[in-house]
Amino acid sequence: MPASYPGLFINRDFAFYWFVRIFTMAAFQMLAVAVGWQMYDLTRSALDLGMVGLVGFLPAILFVLVAGHVADRYNRRSIVQLCNVAQCLIAAALGAASWQGWISREGIFFAAFLLGITKTFGSPTLSAMLPAIVRTDDLPRAVSASSAAMQAAIISGPALGGLAYVGGAQTVYSITALMYALSAVLLGMVTYTHTPPAPVSKEDSSVFAGIAFIRRNPVLLGAISLDLFAVLLGGATALLPIFARDILHTGPWGLGLLRAAPAAGALLMSVWLVRFPLDRQVGKIMFGAVAVFGVATIVFALSTSLLLSMSALFVLGAADMISVVVRSSLVQLETPDAMRGRVNAVNFLFIGASNQLGEFESGATAALLGVIPAVILGGAGTLVVVALWMRWFPELSRRDKLVA
Repeated sequence: MPASYPGLFINRDFAFYWFVRIFTMAAFQMLAVAVGWQMYDLTRSALDLGMVGLVGFLPAILFVLVAGHVADRYNRRSIVQLCNVAQCLIAAALGAASWQGWISREGIFFAAFLLGITKTFGSPTLSAMLPAIVRTDDLPRAVSASSAAMQAAIISGPALGGLAYVGGAQTVYSITALMYALSAVLLGMVTYTHTPPAPVSKEDSSVFAGIAFIRRNPVLLGAISLDLFAVLLGGATALLPIFARDILHTGPWGLGLLRAAPAAGALLMSVWLVRFPLDRQVGKIMFGAVAVFGVATIVFALSTSLLLSMSALFVLGAADMISVVVRSSLVQLETPDAMRGRVNAVNFLFIGASNQLGEFESGATAALLGVIPAVILGGAGTLVVVALWMRWFPELSRRDKLVA
């Protein structure tokens, strides 16, 4: 029998957790719109616009292992609440600076760096909380529902941010400050206890224990690295403006549809997986989904039709969501609670690195080979990775159920 979507939300604690997920991600997306627009207004520099993203990602590289260690040593709910409060204060400061007219390029960079720190500590810690909120049997559906919340926020957040910006940057910052404050309050209403266990050995207490644990677990190593290299090679989103203008001959509205298509596919797939959770042969399904991701990338590269391109990106997003749900579920289910903060932190870094480096790889390859050959090569490379990983990680390929 298919699982009931509303049944998850009978669990009051999960309902509050789900709303925290959607509010924090929507607030982050709204902030990204406001910060990017305001930075370009101030400097008219594409380099500064790109640097905002780099400065925001830098804390993940610097602090992610420490963040995972902190999540395993201290109360996770308190950590996320502190991050929400800090995000609220940063957004409020940006709003005050915009309202008073003393916002600056350097101030935006500093705020982006601080927001990056809070996200580095908050995101993996919030993920590590989920197994303590739902039953083990419900965890795959909870991961899918959480992913649906994230995708809904990714779709709606930029639109809401752009709409609110009509009232000025300070309007966006004020709204996001309230959303972060509300998230902290909602998280406080979740029944959650976390007593950090005493470390069994010196190795278990190390900040590098998460990396060591993943290396010892071929299922986790295979799932995380498969997603890393697939997105690194197959990601074509950085090149969408070129495809929209020069290949599909459409305008900004067409670019918007292309950008929305993968998120729409991911959202619908995540809702489907809540209703019909994966039950058998999850390893083969994951490899099949990543292969479909590669094929859809190639179809997109060869398309000269806006409708076909949108369809390929829709399928690409849906296939990627299957991989995300399987990987995220395995990370939660295969990892003991004492290690979840550090393992989720490594997973968080790998996801961020694959997205950031994937955009750079796509741009560099396109500059060298041309746009269409670069995307075709990326899709073909994804298929090669699938073939190699099925050979190198047979334990993942043979995995039958998410809950072992």
